[in-house]
Amino acid sequence: MDLLKELKKFKKRHPLTIAWRLKSNVGIVEKHLNDDEKVEYIFAGQKTNLSYDFFSTAVVAITNKRILVGRKRVFFGYALDSIMPYMYNDLNIRAGIFWGKVVIDTAKEVVIISKIDKSALDEIETAISKTMIKLKKEYSSESKK
Repeated sequence: MDLLKELKKFKKRHPLTIAWRLKSNVGIVEKHLNDDEKVEYIFAGQKTNLSYDFFSTAVVAITNKRILVGRKRVFFGYALDSIMPYMYNDLNIRAGIFWGKVVIDTAKEVVIISKIDKSALDEIETAISKTMIKLKKEYSSESKK
């Protein structure tokens, strides 16, 4: 799957989503994909809860193993969050006037992706929920062995 192409399709379907430097941010996710991982869904937004911050673009890739959140910093370096199924607790979707946000609660932190076109929230919720339910079932059955 060409991740940049899929992300551009997402942006075209949901044009109010605020995201910049998609190629750089997708590169971070691609760099950290394992050989046995397949990206099932990808989207972008701002990894911040601040209403005035429009420059914290992150790419979120939901794989068959985990959720990756990659951000290329403007000058040097990058940041990557990897959310494993056993660390995932809950998902909240919040819609405002123009944008919505996805709040992923994990055992260690809360990851907020904001300034997403409201029309994308349903498909993002479905993609994350379906994947995490499936992975948690697999993880719990493996841990019982």
